[in-house]
Amino acid sequence: MASPLKRMLIGRPLKSSEAGEQKLGKLKALAVLSSDALSSVAYGTEQILLVLITVGAAAMWYSLPIAICVLVLLFALSLSYRQIIYAYPQGGGAYVVSRENIGKNAGLLAGGSLLVDYMLTVAVSVSSGTDAIVAAIPSLYQFTVPLAIILVIVVTVINLRGVTESATILAIPVYLFVFSMIVMIVTGLIKLALGQDVTHETASVGTHVSGVTLILLLRAFASGSASLTGIEAISNAVPLFKDPKAKNASRTLILMASILGFFFVGITLLAYFYGVVPELKSTVLSQIAENIFGRNFFYYFIQATTALILVLAANTGFSAFPLLAFNLSKDKFMPRMYLDRGDRLGYSNGIITLALGSILLIILFQGKTESLIPLYSVGVFIPFTLSQTGMIIKWLKEKPQGYKSKLSANLLGAFISFTVLIVLFITRMSEVWPVFILMPAMLYVFHRTRTHYAKLAPQLRIDEQMDLPAFEGNAVVICVSDTTKVVEGALRYAKSIGDTVIAVHVSLDRQEGKEFVERWNRIHPEVRIADLYSTYRSITEPLMKFIDTAQQKANQDNYSLTVLIPQFIPKKGWQNVLHNQTSLLIRTKLLFKKDVVVSTYPYHLKE
Repeated sequence: MASPLKRMLIGRPLKSSEAGEQKLGKLKALAVLSSDALSSVAYGTEQILLVLITVGAAAMWYSLPIAICVLVLLFALSLSYRQIIYAYPQGGGAYVVSRENIGKNAGLLAGGSLLVDYMLTVAVSVSSGTDAIVAAIPSLYQFTVPLAIILVIVVTVINLRGVTESATILAIPVYLFVFSMIVMIVTGLIKLALGQDVTHETASVGTHVSGVTLILLLRAFASGSASLTGIEAISNAVPLFKDPKAKNASRTLILMASILGFFFVGITLLAYFYGVVPELKSTVLSQIAENIFGRNFFYYFIQATTALILVLAANTGFSAFPLLAFNLSKDKFMPRMYLDRGDRLGYSNGIITLALGSILLIILFQGKTESLIPLYSVGVFIPFTLSQTGMIIKWLKEKPQGYKSKLSANLLGAFISFTVLIVLFITRMSEVWPVFILMPAMLYVFHRTRTHYAKLAPQLRIDEQMDLPAFEGNAVVICVSDTTKVVEGALRYAKSIGDTVIAVHVSLDRQEGKEFVERWNRIHPEVRIADLYSTYRSITEPLMKFIDTAQQKANQDNYSLTVLIPQFIPKKGWQNVLHNQTSLLIRTKLLFKKDVVVSTYPYHLKE
């Protein structure tokens, strides 16, 4: 039943040979990998205004110089990540750059930060998309969290269908959003220039506003820098591009940065000239669109495309998280399951892990975008800072031709990123303190995982001087619950592999146990039966004690010990819930017993 549903949701399995077809051209890559960065303009300006409004509406003009500073940071980061694309075309981004140039722990810190940040990317994007929907349909306000969870599930299914198919689905809403933003910004600026709309700016540029401090401005700048989240996604996902990978990735990055810069500055200008201030149930973008177009078709078109791209911006996380998890897993810092490709040649385990983590964050933060943004910003500026620092060290060590200009770009990026990070820690400590618990915990888990794999390898490696025991026979203990066809088949099998066969039965009632033993001896007098009475109605405890005793006897006789568990298999999968799963519990406990072979005899029912 599950298989047809799976086929319907994610499509037919793809052959491994079709992997080459799952590569992206520049236009599709822009849709898949830039949706997070482009969509952040929907809340980037708003985050600046939310900080400034604490002083008063007159402080709104400070958003203009702050926007210019964000633009400078965007320029520096774009140049830096373009260099990373060419220097590390195998992908990995900040994790690989930090690991190779600063050290293993720096790489793990960058990688761990990005893993959490991609979960926050999904949570923030979907929460913001839900906010846009609620702004247009206020009656949905009380259903914010369930709506956000449903949207995460939808995006997860889209990504499980494969990179190329998800890109095809994403391209339309992304480019519709780009079109709607261009129309809105250009229309708004033309109207203001022609005097068709009277400006409502709260205060003239340069007006002194009491209460505005350097710390407040830095906090507003740090909050607005949330618009730059997603810049690193392209450098992490270079392997997804068609050849020439580095060249195509670089051009996509420049195109994305140019569009993002235009949108961010344009929206900030319109917010200032129209005197827009943040409101609880209406986003800044919604108010700008309403000022320019009124509540007509194009207003709702903008809200719809904004909601769509914000939700689908989560796709950046779904594209980059699995690749980062793959790199960490390849280096043995994460479980090996993240190396496996799914039916559609995507890293399905990474996609599902990301979805579960983001849903948990949405529930914990009640789908409130403003509560998620500080952690989101810290999560991205830690790897920003580390990757820029790593590139500085790389240029200083290698000193290739023309390295000074590259070094300058990285120095500027590192300085601004580190400044933003410090400001976030100073001004928003009450909101970002979980980072100081989460990051050390993740580093610990990474190292424990690596240690496990390091200890595992020599234990599995074949040694020429291995002294393996030569058993003289095999003792089989067969667990029975009654005299049935399942037990009959299992008993025949046990006799074929065992030199000694003994059946064991656990009774919960003494009289029933006595009757069972008499019945067994009549049917199988050649096989000894051990009936164990369970005082506390536990099947597994007396059974485990008996197997311990049997194991000691087998060791003395130099016999191997096999425990055989008969089990009938229903014709329909759902019918399993109608039967107890004692055999599963017994097998699970036996797997932790050393030198005991656990075997299952399956008997398939016909109806």
